[in-house]
Amino acid sequence: MSQQTTAAGDAAKDTVTLIDNATGTRYELPVYEGTAGPRVVDIGKLYGETGMFTYDPGYSSTGSCRSAITYIDGEEGILMHRGYPIEQLAESSDFMEVCYLLLHGELPKGKEKTDFSHSITYHSMVHEQITNFFRGFRRDAHPMAIMCGVVGALSAFYHDSTDIRDEHQRTVASHRLIAKMPTIAAMAYKYSVGQPFIYPRNDLDYAANFLHQMFAVPCEEYKINPVLARAMDRIFILHADHEQNASTSTVRLAGSSGANPFACIAAGIASLWGPAHGGANEAVVKMLEEIGDESRMADYLRRAKDRDDPFRLMGFGHRVYKNYDPRAMVMRETCHEVLAELGLENEPMLKMAMKLEKVALEDEYFIEKKLYPNVDFYSGIILRAMGFPTSMFTVLFAVARTVGWIAQWKEMIEEPGQRIGRPRQLYTGATQRDYVPVEQRG
Repeated sequence: MSQQTTAAGDAAKDTVTLIDNATGTRYELPVYEGTAGPRVVDIGKLYGETGMFTYDPGYSSTGSCRSAITYIDGEEGILMHRGYPIEQLAESSDFMEVCYLLLHGELPKGKEKTDFSHSITYHSMVHEQITNFFRGFRRDAHPMAIMCGVVGALSAFYHDSTDIRDEHQRTVASHRLIAKMPTIAAMAYKYSVGQPFIYPRNDLDYAANFLHQMFAVPCEEYKINPVLARAMDRIFILHADHEQNASTSTVRLAGSSGANPFACIAAGIASLWGPAHGGANEAVVKMLEEIGDESRMADYLRRAKDRDDPFRLMGFGHRVYKNYDPRAMVMRETCHEVLAELGLENEPMLKMAMKLEKVALEDEYFIEKKLYPNVDFYSGIILRAMGFPTSMFTVLFAVARTVGWIAQWKEMIEEPGQRIGRPRQLYTGATQRDYVPVEQRG
């Protein structure tokens, strides 16, 4: 495949030449260049011109869409939302600002932020009949199973915001989903432990309101710890969007069929549930429980370095980031703040986690392999310290990622010429054969 430029100064006019060695035929494919990141070859007309598809399991080399929301450079450890580095947003912004930024493309001005926060706050209650819906689940149902069901059912309660062709209805549905997700998540937890549901409060911000709904009980006042509320807000910011990952791609694919936004987000939740995606921080805690004691760490570190041993250190390294996960640097600071605030620096499991972090940052093997602690390592430790059961870890991920899913869905719906997603395949099954009646099958 050779490359040439046909028109200087126009990023969409570069081409690559594909040569079919069997026939000698040459095909010119356009090359596009974004504002950042690698250039892409447009293969949209490849099948029509050549009779061939491309083959890319896992879509690791395929751009599925145009997007102006999130940019990741895994080699350099860069994550930006609408051009703003994640470190700056996590340090100086709050989750409501980041939500507005993802949805609208710019940071809000004073009144814009006030109006947006007010809309989210006053959409946080769910239809009272949904409380009856919860009672249909077993008490030991996994909270993610409940989330899938309840979020999908929202379209049965809010008929006035399911028309995706109506911009106003899209906005209302977006605000409802962002607002109601923490309420539904807290209800799933309360149901699992047999406690009464706690209604949201309009005088609390997003993160504090969630903590209140999670941990308050009617018999006494729940006091919001500002350090924990800030940590929760940062966790939400750091998980708000992450480009075209599995769950986001699921939301886009579901949305491309014209499905209503509640159904699309429920599909994203189902995809996020997988341990290779949203369950990573839960896996970190389970790994720490398996190690059990500092005295066993050396043996587990040896096993982690052995290619023939199936044991892997969870929460280290990242498929996208080949450098340090930029979210982890912020989360590391937050982690130490939370442990200090709660006086848990010497709690055995958390102390072991901190020692594991130190080893990984100093051990030549981990440095050479770039197996740095990632955001899941620290978030798992923080959430455990704050009192969240591991079954809720992925639920919190879903609460945070909802705004990213919605922003990506909204962008896709508003894309001119948007088409239903329809991946192709490399068929490896049987070729045509004739049906044989059952009595003749030997």
